[in-house]
Amino acid sequence: MSKKSKSWQEKLANSKDLPKVEKITDKMSKRWGKGTVVIPAPKEVDEIMKNVPRSRLITINEIRKKLAEKHGATIGCPITCGIFAWIAAHAAEEMAKEGKKNITPYWRTLKTGGVINEKYPGGVEAQRKLLEKEGHKIIQKGKKYIVVDFEKYLVKI
Repeated sequence: MSKKSKSWQEKLANSKDLPKVEKITDKMSKRWGKGTVVIPAPKEVDEIMKNVPRSRLITINEIRKKLAEKHGATIGCPITCGIFAWIAAHAAEEMAKEGKKNITPYWRTLKTGGVINEKYPGGVEAQRKLLEKEGHKIIQKGKKYIVVDFEKYLVKI
């Protein structure tokens, strides 16, 4: 008998003993320096994403900074923050399909440099439409799609 896989919303709600702050390991310190890293709970990443108002934007790095401050850590974990943003995006899309209206506006969360996250629901095209509807201009640079002047629209955290 196959085990039913968890819904995105269940994945988002599963905190797995998180958040926790740990010492940055030797391997990690080559890239991130010394100090501590916060591994946030998925809901914490979703909460920040949920609070980005219409026509404003945030990047994963801004989310990481905010979480590091909140937990008194040197940095926010780059890997889990990215994964949890991805889970939040899919959970939001799942909620939209169920007819829920107040979903996390995941399309406003960009990668470093204002790049649209192609792994979010609907890929680049779906997010491009949502961002353009909010007044943003999107350009293609190589394989990446970037929000023009995204820095002007970043939420102050």
